[in-house]
Amino acid sequence: MTASATGTLGHARDKLAGVLLIALSASAFGAMAIFARFAYAAGADVYGLLAVRFLLAAIAMGFVMRARGISLPPWRRVLALAAMGGIGYVSQSYCFFTALNYAQASLVALLLYLYPLFVTILAAVFLKEHLTTSTVIALVLCSVGAGLTVGGGEGSSLGIALGVAAAVIYSIYIVVGARVTAGVNAIATTTVICTAAALVYVTLGLLRAGAGVPPQFPASAGGWLALVAIALVSTVLAILTFFAGLQRLGASKASMLSTLEPVVTVVLAAVLLGEHIGPTQAVGGGLILAGVLWLTRRASGTPPLKGSDERN
Repeated sequence: MTASATGTLGHARDKLAGVLLIALSASAFGAMAIFARFAYAAGADVYGLLAVRFLLAAIAMGFVMRARGISLPPWRRVLALAAMGGIGYVSQSYCFFTALNYAQASLVALLLYLYPLFVTILAAVFLKEHLTTSTVIALVLCSVGAGLTVGGGEGSSLGIALGVAAAVIYSIYIVVGARVTAGVNAIATTTVICTAAALVYVTLGLLRAGAGVPPQFPASAGGWLALVAIALVSTVLAILTFFAGLQRLGASKASMLSTLEPVVTVVLAAVLLGEHIGPTQAVGGGLILAGVLWLTRRASGTPPLKGSDERN
């Protein structure tokens, strides 16, 4: 085998590895809503769940940083990242995980995936990015898809509002994060943001305990297993495999493959939670994913879907 053929084969294997890594990342992120439902069923509330999730994730990411010899950025940047975690990330995750108590996991996951639509709108309004014909088509697809998804899904108006709020907050988080995280190692970014979120939720838990309403934790081993899975599988593993796949594929292809995430959530919700996916919701979800794929294919510089992205 010639050197050229060997190089071509090695390149193909590297790309295949990238595809598999992004698929694993999307599946891990997609399973998070399902794990949350099992933790809630075992007696956990949103405060207990998120405090444990971020605390375990921060500790695990700290070990990853140490193992890879990654240093923290300058303290001014650390404080900016901590603000992202303590305000933006906390708000977004609270809306997402609370929405799961009031709406189908599949519906909440599909609503969250409206965030590329909101990012595009925010970029046009605040960053003066030009809206092309292709972008407008994608926005229309996402908008119509959202209407059909909400109409075909099962959930209260509060659950739907929280799901949309999670997408809006995450969009702002991405736009702000594009500037704040520039030039900072992604693993260090994730560690600081998770640590800040953990500090906020642990503090809230202590304050609530002092007020006589302590956070609730799972009452069974299965519930704790689901909670640990949220932290280690749907946060740490999902983030690390995304970054590994991102290095092999680039942002655009990685972003497109990440649209597997809500598909995984919808399938798992149907299989494990018995959620019914009606034809209207299926069409709506398909239109949202089509719009997202259109945006990522046409964008000249697609923002990473999980770059500083700790998603929920």
